[in-house]
Amino acid sequence: MNTESPPGSVPGSVGPKTESVVNTVDPLTVVAPLTPKTHLCYSSVANKRRIYMSSLPLLPGSGPRLVGIARLASHGESVRQGHDVEYFTLPVRSLLNRCTGTRMPFTWTINPYRGCEFACKYCYARYTHEFMEMRDGIEFEQKIYAKEHAAELLRQELRRVKRGEDIAIGTATDPYQPIERKLEITRAILQEFARHSGLEVGIVTKSAMVVRDIDLLREISQNNWISVSLTVTTTDAELARVLEPRAPRPDLRIQALRQLRDAGIRAGIICAPVLPGITDSPRQLEAVVRAAAEAKACHIYANPLFLKPCSAAVFMPFLKENFPQLVADYEMRFKDRGFLPAAYRKRISELFARLRVKHGIRKESRWSWDNQLVEKEQQMSLF
Repeated sequence: MNTESPPGSVPGSVGPKTESVVNTVDPLTVVAPLTPKTHLCYSSVANKRRIYMSSLPLLPGSGPRLVGIARLASHGESVRQGHDVEYFTLPVRSLLNRCTGTRMPFTWTINPYRGCEFACKYCYARYTHEFMEMRDGIEFEQKIYAKEHAAELLRQELRRVKRGEDIAIGTATDPYQPIERKLEITRAILQEFARHSGLEVGIVTKSAMVVRDIDLLREISQNNWISVSLTVTTTDAELARVLEPRAPRPDLRIQALRQLRDAGIRAGIICAPVLPGITDSPRQLEAVVRAAAEAKACHIYANPLFLKPCSAAVFMPFLKENFPQLVADYEMRFKDRGFLPAAYRKRISELFARLRVKHGIRKESRWSWDNQLVEKEQQMSLF
């Protein structure tokens, strides 16, 4: 697996370049000068490599005035295109985002990418593209933005993190989606974490690519808390392909979990979202818990479906096409709310509590830290 970065850049940096370069990461050759206004799309036709350059607006300022993240996104440089997915750079001023929601058990979030190629039909994070004036929920999986200079920004911002404040990576979009293999933004972020101590970091992903970074995860764990949570909604590969068209198969995620655990990395499973009538039978959920236990998971927990309006605009047509018998039930359940009723959430929570006991998984959530880091610090203070 090639882990080199494009010439003229550092790992985790996808900033615009201003000189002609030859890309040695793959056979694609860039022969045109690259400027901040150049849009590049890579494609392959009959084994020939070509470069497409999109035209600039005819008149500056023509069209609606954009502000904030929408304006930054409009200046993004397109870096790759394939099977109806296009990747752009995104100039950003900050990488760490303070989480203000009371439902979340972490203080800070990092999402190296905006948008996600995995195209999970139920994804709640589609609304994040609306901040860039993209109202079509499908664009969330078709236009992916890679944040520029992520590692450098993190280096400056970590001073804002106080001891005991958790940092979660990949809460909205997957940090190991396919373009990460080339851009290595997530890897560069982990390299920065490895330079620090006393941090509490969690990674959430559906991708087996996370095992690429086992070396860094082990290095980080020497002086920090770090844990990986692989999302598995079902062990049924055919059903997963319908629900999560471009995500790695569930068995590959379970295999990645085992590799992480064998390497001494704290890792477990998030079974989320649980979909009523689709993935929520006791038999289906126990299959996920059993697989997690066999892979030596440290934790497993579940969250029922959360359906925001922008997500419902994609999910409900999908439901009508693939599970028409459930449409009326979903329309009733989510008529005036984004969350399922408390009684349903309680039933799923109690079921998982019993299944954890049955299959010997001690921890409910990766955020349930124990005292090992404190003990390690106390021991180090003796020397």
